[in-house]
Amino acid sequence: MKVLVVGGGGREHALAWKLSQSERIQQVYVAPGNGGTARDKHLLNVPITDISALRQWVIDNRIELTVVGPEAPLAAGIVDDFRAHGLRIFGPTRAAAQLESSKAFSKSFMQRHRIPTAQFETFTDAALAHAYVDLKGAPIVVKADGLAAGKGVVVAMSLQEAHEAIDFMLLDNTLGVAHNAGGARVVIEEFLQGEEASFIVLCDGKNVVALATSQDHKRLQDGDQGPNTGGMGAYSPAPVVTAEVHARAMREVILPTIRGMEKDGIEYTGFLYAGLMIDPQGQLKTLEFNCRMGDPETQPIMMRLKTDLVEVMLAATSGGLHQVELEWDRRVAMGVVLAAAGYPMNPRKGDAISGLPADQSDAMVFHAGTAEQATQTMTSGGRVLCVTVLADSVRQAQQKAYEVTQAIHFDGMQYRRDIGFRAIKQSA
Repeated sequence: MKVLVVGGGGREHALAWKLSQSERIQQVYVAPGNGGTARDKHLLNVPITDISALRQWVIDNRIELTVVGPEAPLAAGIVDDFRAHGLRIFGPTRAAAQLESSKAFSKSFMQRHRIPTAQFETFTDAALAHAYVDLKGAPIVVKADGLAAGKGVVVAMSLQEAHEAIDFMLLDNTLGVAHNAGGARVVIEEFLQGEEASFIVLCDGKNVVALATSQDHKRLQDGDQGPNTGGMGAYSPAPVVTAEVHARAMREVILPTIRGMEKDGIEYTGFLYAGLMIDPQGQLKTLEFNCRMGDPETQPIMMRLKTDLVEVMLAATSGGLHQVELEWDRRVAMGVVLAAAGYPMNPRKGDAISGLPADQSDAMVFHAGTAEQATQTMTSGGRVLCVTVLADSVRQAQQKAYEVTQAIHFDGMQYRRDIGFRAIKQSA
């Protein structure tokens, strides 16, 4: 089989790497890919991002399966386009992808279908938003309505932070939010206490299969300090997702979402990611939905997956997920993100990367913001690399990930030194 992965980040590198291990694979292509997928002898980059051009390339090259990584092409309707031409593609339609592309749509959907989430209000008028924040006080959460590459959420611990976030999102758009129809909107919601977890499933329209649990680290600096980012590291499994919490997440969030979409006349296919906040009593609320796998959660999850991903994708695109049982490596996987100078607001590009190790079965460096220039790998985005390892415990995985990290260098490199700290604290 010839398979295409759409996207150019760390998530797509990990998906393509896993797909290429299948015995059914003749070639895995990545469009547009990055410096890491260019270096991998099992992968080939395709420098196309336009949906119609990509669709024609898929037809011309007889690609039998397309897997979509990032949110932007999903929101732009790549699945609708490919399916209209009889092509096999895994991902949600444009209508289904509104669960991620519009926070306002997502929150009203959850309210309508009684899916537990934080109390909220939606605003287009900055003055009304400011007045609401003054009324409610801090801490409070301000979210941009459109896609913002994981950076459109500000957890404001002070009123000043909340007011600045409203101005950023509604007036200045310094976050580069892709506004939806009707212009700039913000969702302002109550601040929730607890521990976050990423709960990701596969869906074929009817059947749902849960992936291994994981936990992301959103803040830039150690101890969950600094601004929110697209994610600075992740590990799998997440101890906070007990068997009881897992059952509750399926019963209270995932299945009502799939059924709710169906009731609204929208079939949901693809990955569905629920960001959950779990309180000490095991009660949970939905922070957000993503209509694709998380990044960097994908990297540790793919390291642990033992089942042939091509077989899983074929089942998922033919309504056969009820026949799939996923097998997982019992070890812990951990990924540490190495980010560029200036990330998340103004990442610097063009720094040379040195010390990249050879791929190993239990230690991979997945590329995100990299590009090949002659024989040199250079930084080309905010999150540059994700050092991902397997080990027998969270503590050992942490030690191993940072050992690999020590050998890698680029000017201005920044990373957290405490990925996995919650799980280590729980196991102590």
